[in-house]
Amino acid sequence: MTIRALHVASELYPLLKTGGLADVAGALPAALVERGADVRVLLPGFPAVAAGLHDVRPVAQLGRRFDAPGITLEQGTLPSNGLVVYMIRAATLYDRPGNPYLNDELVPYGDNAQRFALLGWVAAQLAQQLDPAWSPQIVHAHDWHAGLAAAYLENGSRAARPRAASLRCTTSRIRVCFPRSSSASSACRTISSACRASNSTDNCRS
Repeated sequence: MTIRALHVASELYPLLKTGGLADVAGALPAALVERGADVRVLLPGFPAVAAGLHDVRPVAQLGRRFDAPGITLEQGTLPSNGLVVYMIRAATLYDRPGNPYLNDELVPYGDNAQRFALLGWVAAQLAQQLDPAWSPQIVHAHDWHAGLAAAYLENGSRAARPRAASLRCTTSRIRVCFPRSSSASSACRTISSACRASNSTDNCRS
């Protein structure tokens, strides 16, 4: 069985890096792909991300969300290794120069809650087949920026429309959400193995 995993993060090396999160988000998906997994990444559409992706195309129109108009989900590839990356295009939330989290006075943006709630919400929508061509069995949420993915996924289990999988979540610096199925243990072993291979053991816990 090929595992389909979506990694959700706010930054990814070499597109955007402020710290170790970008290194983990860049290395772990590639390590999983080497082990035969079908892996994609979801990122906010920060300027560096939008500029660095190739072959970008629209996936879905999301309209107005979190008081931001004209939101779209797009898909591109990472030039260095061909990794498929989903990007949330929301100009009023993400199209800002400099640090992705702080303003010019090094103060966190006042709307960071909305900015990263949108990231988690879109992750949950992808798990519910927002992209008709692909949906994940595993949603792997990196750090607090993606933490609300778990809440939106749990809320989705109560929604009327069917979901791709029922999810159980654990939390650490990297939060891993995996389906309640016979493949869950295998998925966790694969992720742990990829963590070790990508030299990310300090950030991974099975």
